[in-house]
Amino acid sequence: MEGMVRYMTSFWKERNVFITGCTGFLGSYMSKKLVELGANVTGLVRDTIPKSNLYVGDHYKKMNIVQGSLEDYDLIERALGEYEIDTVFHLAAQAIVGVANRNPMSTFKANILGTCNILECCRKSPLVKRVVIASSDKAYGDQITLPYDEDMPLKGTHPYDVSKSCTDLIAQSYFHTYKLPVCITRCGNLYGGGDLNFNRIIPQTIRSVINNKRPIIRSDGTFIRDYFYVEDASNAYLLLAEKLEAMNLAGEAFNFSNEIQLTVLDLVEKILIAMDSSLEPLVLNEGSNEIKHQYLSAKKAREILGWKPCYTIDEGLRKTIDWYKEFLKNS
Repeated sequence: MEGMVRYMTSFWKERNVFITGCTGFLGSYMSKKLVELGANVTGLVRDTIPKSNLYVGDHYKKMNIVQGSLEDYDLIERALGEYEIDTVFHLAAQAIVGVANRNPMSTFKANILGTCNILECCRKSPLVKRVVIASSDKAYGDQITLPYDEDMPLKGTHPYDVSKSCTDLIAQSYFHTYKLPVCITRCGNLYGGGDLNFNRIIPQTIRSVINNKRPIIRSDGTFIRDYFYVEDASNAYLLLAEKLEAMNLAGEAFNFSNEIQLTVLDLVEKILIAMDSSLEPLVLNEGSNEIKHQYLSAKKAREILGWKPCYTIDEGLRKTIDWYKEFLKNS
């Protein structure tokens, strides 16, 4: 590993933390890590997902679970009050681009209205001291100049991108208008074990190779993206939350990235090599409503937070492949 985890384990001991999307991909890692660090974790769960990474091990048995949706304002207000929440991580979202294109209204309700509900409940809760909101590199939309930096305007055009631009801007408005202690994260495409969305390129490719089937690339394969390992993302969120108050970071947005850009073809080739496979990808060239090139500068996080990723792309992919081999063997 290139770096080292710098967050303070003592900071989280007995701290009351609320996580939306705790059964989701990133949320499961963060929930389990916070339980290990001694936090009192309360998670918001909409749907029961028995195969969620959250339920690998016994961490979930030490959590409080609130059953409900982001759209239920009264439920969120009750949860923050009854569990005396100090720190909020808002990770839940409808996060699949294809689903957003087919179902924009449900995506807008979850991602925009849901964020409004979280922020308003935090504003009205006197015990909440820090809020971290998950935006995305997609919030930047299509920019002429790359990499994205935090000073660029947010201008999503397609439904998912627009929902994340709105999420981001609404969070900023709650700082500027109400001085809510909120920070915003913008990450590249997260990957790692535990992502159950098999229409995403990394889990889809790994499963295809395990089943001895050609991996499918929906685009022409030349789209450039950031690929950011999920444990690095979890550590970045924790570090940012810890430093939010001490470094007066409220209202700030931070990009997190390993700052290595790959085409989809390059990424699939890395997976094939790591899995010792001679399969050739099937390139459909059907991608639409997606931005061709997206990648981030993490200079601000490096300079202000002293952050850097712990995992190289090859290390992250090896861990990811091992997780899916075990998961698919037992499914």
